[in-house]
Amino acid sequence: MTTASAPAGAVGRGVTTPRGATAYPRYLAGKLGGAVVSLLAVLVTSFFLFRILPGDPVKAMTHGQPTSAAQMATLRRQFGLDLPLWQQFTDYCGKALTGDLGMSYQFRAPVGELIAQKVPATLLLTGVAVVIYSAIGLWLGTRTAWRHGGTGDRVHTGVALTLWSVPSFWLGLLLIIVFAVGIGPVPGMFPTGGMESGDGGTGLVHVLDVAHHMVLPVVTLVAVGYAQTLLVMRSSLLDEMGGDYLTTARAKGLRDDAVRRRHAVPNALLPTVTMVFINLGHVAAGSILVETVFSWPGLGGLFYQALSVPDLPLVQGLFVVFAGAMILMNLLADLLYPLLDPRVGR
Repeated sequence: MTTASAPAGAVGRGVTTPRGATAYPRYLAGKLGGAVVSLLAVLVTSFFLFRILPGDPVKAMTHGQPTSAAQMATLRRQFGLDLPLWQQFTDYCGKALTGDLGMSYQFRAPVGELIAQKVPATLLLTGVAVVIYSAIGLWLGTRTAWRHGGTGDRVHTGVALTLWSVPSFWLGLLLIIVFAVGIGPVPGMFPTGGMESGDGGTGLVHVLDVAHHMVLPVVTLVAVGYAQTLLVMRSSLLDEMGGDYLTTARAKGLRDDAVRRRHAVPNALLPTVTMVFINLGHVAAGSILVETVFSWPGLGGLFYQALSVPDLPLVQGLFVVFAGAMILMNLLADLLYPLLDPRVGR
């Protein structure tokens, strides 16, 4: 058996060569440098991308109110919209690099404070959903691939393909119609939106109230997310199942479950780990459409509100936070790869 066909966990172990000792720092430096460049590109993109949106923020803020031309000019000067574009850009980058994301046009409050107020709700909703659908997707993806071609594989794969192709907002609306409003013999059992009833309950009563409001949005996110995780894990494991090292492991007398758990699954995890970490990056962004459909008071709903004005500082700040979370999670996935496969970074 050649080295290339050996299981990933067996490659690179033993005495570390000088080349291996110097290769990983270069790998690490390259990934960190790429993350910094990506973050700088996000700052540039976030400024110019939202400047091409139609609409005048000042007119949107004063809509329906009698406002003179002098007052409009004062507002533009107050928000720096009268400055040349290049000067607006340099001011924005300078402040962003120090953590100052500006002042919201519509809320008249610092963007950083507005984001911090909404983070807990988004982390609660999407964090719970990511944990649930990652666990379900990894488990079912492993089982369906190991027993591919069977009835269970065909059923789970068909359901996953269907759910993955369904728009999350459409699925959310369907769940609201069936389980919140009620249809036919199915009564309305869950709230149509929001995070709590607002009846002033505390302690366990409050926790149960929030959990009751979370059911439908979490089910929506889990239904779409688990399908993606299952399909990626299934495909990765199927690619590994023809490896010579699995035949060797079976020839040594290892049970089928041990071959799957100790050899096949660890080698199939790399693509799935990337996707799981990307999903963790989505925890910061939440799901804009799902939060909007269910009126969830998180970052996704705040982004929708900011985009409708457009509230440029708030939109830009949220975009930087969302993209920064994705960059960070991809960086962590890259740093984790050598622990899963010692060949990476050598």
